[in-house]
Amino acid sequence: MLGGGQLGRMFALAARQSGYRVIVFGDPDDSPAGQVSDQCFDAPFRDLDALRAFAKMVDVVTFEQENIPVATVEALQEIVPVHPGPDLLRASQNRLLEKTSLRQIGIPTADFVRVTSAAELRQAIVRFGGDAILKTVTLGYDGKGQARVRSTSNCDEIWNQLLVNEAIVERVVDFAFELSIVASRFGDASCAFFAPVLNHHVNHILDVSVSRSPLITEVQSLSATDIARAVLEHFRVVGVLCVEFFATTDGQLIVNEIAPRPHNSGHLTIDACRSSQFEQQLRAVCGMPSGDVSVLRPAAMVNLLGEHLQDATAERWKSVFAMPGVHVHLYGKSEARIGRKMGHLTATDETAAKAERLVRAARDCLQGV
Repeated sequence: MLGGGQLGRMFALAARQSGYRVIVFGDPDDSPAGQVSDQCFDAPFRDLDALRAFAKMVDVVTFEQENIPVATVEALQEIVPVHPGPDLLRASQNRLLEKTSLRQIGIPTADFVRVTSAAELRQAIVRFGGDAILKTVTLGYDGKGQARVRSTSNCDEIWNQLLVNEAIVERVVDFAFELSIVASRFGDASCAFFAPVLNHHVNHILDVSVSRSPLITEVQSLSATDIARAVLEHFRVVGVLCVEFFATTDGQLIVNEIAPRPHNSGHLTIDACRSSQFEQQLRAVCGMPSGDVSVLRPAAMVNLLGEHLQDATAERWKSVFAMPGVHVHLYGKSEARIGRKMGHLTATDETAAKAERLVRAARDCLQGV
């Protein structure tokens, strides 16, 4: 596993449950994934000697984040299979390449334009009606590296603050809600798709995900599946990816971005589905067939950030653990910081609405609300 964060941790737990040994590269023994793995290579991703030693110890490599150098994957591929491979990783690291690739295969995205200066930013804002989103081309997630620009008067200041030579400006999408779909593709080219999930964000960070939400229509579910299949096949993926969408006010789906790995919105599959997104990743990269991704019960997940745990006393934790249908997942991070993902709670219930109310109530309990 390249990367030792929480996604690597949940993958390692699924892998060990099936009898696999897991070696982590890029993080120490006390990282979230390192705590539940067999060995760690705490070395930089560009350390070729360490990469070669790591590759000779494993049968297959996958990754849990997209900020891994493509050159790292290409170097490993000379020794050992790496899934999902460099093509999807390269596209997901560059917003311009990602959106251009999607447009080339007929997948709808927000209108966008490349800019390299404050003057070009000003022109783009005018082109998009005086209101647009400026984003860095690389290294941005959870709202980082982006800004809403509603005026041409301060484009010089905004551009200088971005500290980049290239950026992308996107037209603002008038959307009703956001959703995502986690999908997997296997060595025999077969695909499996989890039910699309409704997502709520706070300060650009995923806050709540709901599975089997009645807001997502059957037509939208089918459209999300078709789009995810097209992405899987275009990039010849073996592994798991997530596609995030805006659902427009007229019911259409616009792709926001893709992630070349399991996704935060898919964490609820651990408790809601027969085969979780992490078991699907394991099955795909290890050459096994798909598991059963059907939903056992409607579910909802809330993220636990550092600020949610500041007042979480032992008694409050006991109350949460006592709630029927609530599942606690903590990532083993030693320091709780504002905005840092420390864990999540999942609730299952008879309906999606009940599951969402329950999981929100559980987090409120931790905060003393």
